[in-house]
Amino acid sequence: MHKCWLLSTSLSLVLFFIFSINTFAAGETTDSSSTTVSEADANLSSPRKTLGTFLHSMNDIKRGQPERIRNAVKTLDLSLINPLIREEKGRDLAWLLLEAIDKTQVVNLNKIPDRKTGQDYVFSRYNSGSIEITLIDGANWKFSPSTVNAIPNIVDELSSKNSLKKGEPPSDYLPWQISFRQQLPESLRSRTFLLENWKWLGILLIIAVGVVLDKLTAFILQLSIKKSRARAKTTAFAEIPDDLLRPFGMMVMAIVWWGGLNLLSLPDQAMIILLVAVKILAGFAGVWAAYRLVDLITQYLRFKAGLTDNKVDDVLVPLISKTLKVFVTVIGITFVASNLNLNVSSLLASLGLGGLAFALAAKDVVQNLFGSVTVILDQTFHVGDWIVVGDVEGSVEEIGLRSTKIRTFYDSLITLPNSAFITANVDNMGQRRYRRLKCQVSLTYDTPPDQIESFCEGVRELIRLHPYMRKDYFHVYLNELSASSLDVLVYVFWETPDWSTELRERQRFLLDILRLSNALGIELAFPTQTLHVRNHPEDTGFETLDIKSISELTQQSKEAAKSIVTESTGLDKRPPPVSF
Repeated sequence: MHKCWLLSTSLSLVLFFIFSINTFAAGETTDSSSTTVSEADANLSSPRKTLGTFLHSMNDIKRGQPERIRNAVKTLDLSLINPLIREEKGRDLAWLLLEAIDKTQVVNLNKIPDRKTGQDYVFSRYNSGSIEITLIDGANWKFSPSTVNAIPNIVDELSSKNSLKKGEPPSDYLPWQISFRQQLPESLRSRTFLLENWKWLGILLIIAVGVVLDKLTAFILQLSIKKSRARAKTTAFAEIPDDLLRPFGMMVMAIVWWGGLNLLSLPDQAMIILLVAVKILAGFAGVWAAYRLVDLITQYLRFKAGLTDNKVDDVLVPLISKTLKVFVTVIGITFVASNLNLNVSSLLASLGLGGLAFALAAKDVVQNLFGSVTVILDQTFHVGDWIVVGDVEGSVEEIGLRSTKIRTFYDSLITLPNSAFITANVDNMGQRRYRRLKCQVSLTYDTPPDQIESFCEGVRELIRLHPYMRKDYFHVYLNELSASSLDVLVYVFWETPDWSTELRERQRFLLDILRLSNALGIELAFPTQTLHVRNHPEDTGFETLDIKSISELTQQSKEAAKSIVTESTGLDKRPPPVSF
């Protein structure tokens, strides 16, 4: 429950911090009540409808419908303005055009031509240019590009005049930067170098405010982290660095710079250069901040996973972390691309062979993704398991979306793509319930049979007494008469949780076998060869035996075997199978 809540919270925070910047830059968006594209085109079918659409939209904004600015901007032909700043410039130009119209004449829409075709309609001419509506692409009437370029100069030319609309000062509705500029003295509005003087001062002030807020935000967040860490009831956040939330200060700085640049109404070239840089900075800061949030959530999830015996959550935590980071990266790239007016889908479609290579790469990505899903669902192995895959053997160190890292026993790190686990045979040594030992204990040939049998029973008792050994299945028997020893098979199992415990218990058991052999006076054998040297090679060493003596020896041998079996198991008796 806690993990689901934390996952949803992290996703919400990531989306909030990424798209809050986008919302701030893009301004108000069109909602369900705004005019659609087809209705807007219908409202541009003649000079009268175009001018009426513009005036009605601006008046609706004054009545509390800010989303109508988009309809007003549609009446302007902004084709000569760079797409990167078209939306920002369009909003300012709409307000400037309204001010120029209000200071020129009171509009009577009935006197505006309602023709569908024909020559351009000139609303008014000025020394700085003219306001005219022209037919674009033979379909829609819009304020011409020359009018759009001349609007700022026309407003400056009319700055000394008052609005002809009674009871409605235009400054009450103009954007802040436009009304502020009109109140500045001529010395600040003059152009000394490239930009107007007041804009240079504005840029300097905005940069200073952004840097100060960056440092202030980082300091406040650092203090909050220290206090939160001191009050934390769990050890999950004990090692959180003080600068964990440092990217949020950069985000605040980027937002201040972004908003400040939009308020200054900079020329197109300056606006393009500065705004693109700030948009990239904002995207980088947003992704970085989201990464830090993911790290914070991952640390808590890892702590909670460590409290459970289930190993599935240990695998899911790094997968969740990497999935969120990939998701954040995709959002960040999409955010930057959309704000730079890059059509990502068209770019990929135009790559040709590059698109084919991308598709082939995506195929491997999908295979690796399905491989990781297979590992998780089938629980093929977990982090820490000892596995053997082909010629790769080692301990699983990390399971990712694309690959799995295996630490070998000579401490190298091998990375296997997860697609290999779809068809590969994985020998999971870490999933063994028991650890086996199969060995031969070699006794010398001079060991009496009764001592061998007592030795075997003593080893069985050791197995019954050792705490980690499996009691329901083991074998200790004289198994082979080899060339230089009597070999006793010892086949046992340990129920140990890891390899280190297995090694310790194996040593205890083998040492106890040595102690048992010493206690019973049994000598352990080692490979030997015996050389016999005869002084009389002509002597064959065989004596001539008569037939009677051989028959007697044979009968004696049979009687001895019968006596041995009678004492060991009994004649005509079949012992039951071995049971534990």
